[in-house]
Order: sequence, then structure tokens, then C-alpha cells
Amino acid sequence: MHDIAAGRFAVWATAWLTGRTSYDEALDALVGTTGHRVVGLPGTEEAVPLGWALSALRGLGEQRLRLVLPVPGDIRGVPALPPLVALALESGQAVVGTRIALVPEEIGPEVVSWTAVSLDGAPPAAPPVEGTLRSVSGALDLAVGDSARTLAALDLARWNPEVPALLAGLARRVHAVGLPDDHDQLAASVLGRAQRLSQVLDLAMADAPGAAVTHAQAARRDEALRPLAHAVREATVAAYNWVPRP
Repeated sequence: MHDIAAGRFAVWATAWLTGRTSYDEALDALVGTTGHRVVGLPGTEEAVPLGWALSALRGLGEQRLRLVLPVPGDIRGVPALPPLVALALESGQAVVGTRIALVPEEIGPEVVSWTAVSLDGAPPAAPPVEGTLRSVSGALDLAVGDSARTLAALDLARWNPEVPALLAGLARRVHAVGLPDDHDQLAASVLGRAQRLSQVLDLAMADAPGAAVTHAQAARRDEALRPLAHAVREATVAAYNWVPRP
């Protein structure tokens, strides 16, 4: 969950659609050194560059796009179209507007393929309930504390010595980069913490080769990390979906 392509698309496309940044700046921030292609865009028959999608969004009258991070059992924010739900669950992320949704898929380390799905005629989806930045930041604090105590009791340092150091370093505030200049500083801070905690989760969930980890120990570890994973997911969504008040 470190680099959320759908999150970057949602935040930069929204900034452009609302006049907070230029088309060129938004496209540069989205593309970087990675190749992007979009399939299924209305009015196209073949894969097109990502910039076409930005232009199409304005033509469709979109004003705001939201990041959604669906997981099995929780697909809040994903319109109830079976093909879209399946794509979003497989990817673990999606960008959702009122007329169109886009789902990214990494095709190797340097190419991202986006699938556009028209939402015309789709049942209206209830907007996801997003916590405030302060509430999700507080939830992160609680989840980190609870998880750290449980993981210490499970002697996670023996499985992966990098995890305690990463947890200890969370007191140092780091702002996420790659956001629009006017993005809220608390949102950038929350996203920075969520990105580092994603690294903790990846390391903690990986069983070191040859480690003496029993099935019961792994089950307790997974149970301990579940609230942290949920808090990271909620914080990531809230941080990317922040928009300034009119």
C-alpha cells in the first residue's frame, strides 16, 4: 500500500478539475517515469494515454474523484456493478467518480494499465463514511500502540528485526510527498505515517525463511495486525480524499 496509483490519480485529477492545479502539472505528477495506458474509456476503442482520461473526466462533468480501497467483506464506495467490484477487489484500489470509475493494474515495474468502467445506469452507491483527519490520526495512534504491545509479546523482533525499529521511528513526523501544493499538511502527515506503517505491515506479515513460526503464532500475529491494517487503510483513504472547503 506504499504507492497507491488510484490515490495519486484521485487527488491530482480532483485538483485539476476544481482549478487548483494545471493540466500539465497534474499529468506530470501522475505519469512520472511510469508508462500509463487506459482501456475502456468512453468513445475509445483502444488503449489511450492517461492524459486522455483527464480530459474525458472534464468532458463528463466530473468534479471530484475518490480513492476507494476495497477488501473482501468491505466494498464501501464501490458502485454495485459486478465487473467493477471484481476488478476493484482484485486490484485493491479504485478511483470512483459519478460517471466513471478507473481501476489500475501494474503491468511490470514501469507500466500501469487502467480499466475505465462507465457508471451510467449503475445503482447509486452510498458515499464511503470517511473519518476526519484528526480521528483517523488518533485511530492510527491507538492501533500502533495496541499492535506494538501484542507484537512485542509475540517476539516479532526475532522474526523480523526491522519491525521494532520502524515502529519506534513513527514518532518522527514525515510528510508524504507527491501531493498538490495546497494539500492539507495534516493530511500529508497522516499519509506519511500510513505509508510507513504499510512497510511495517509488509515486513511483519512476511515469515522470514527458516523462522520457527508456528501456525498458532502466525494466527495471533495476523489477529494483532488486523486493526492496524484497518486503521492504515482508513487513514490512507481520508488523506488522499481530502479537499479544501469552498
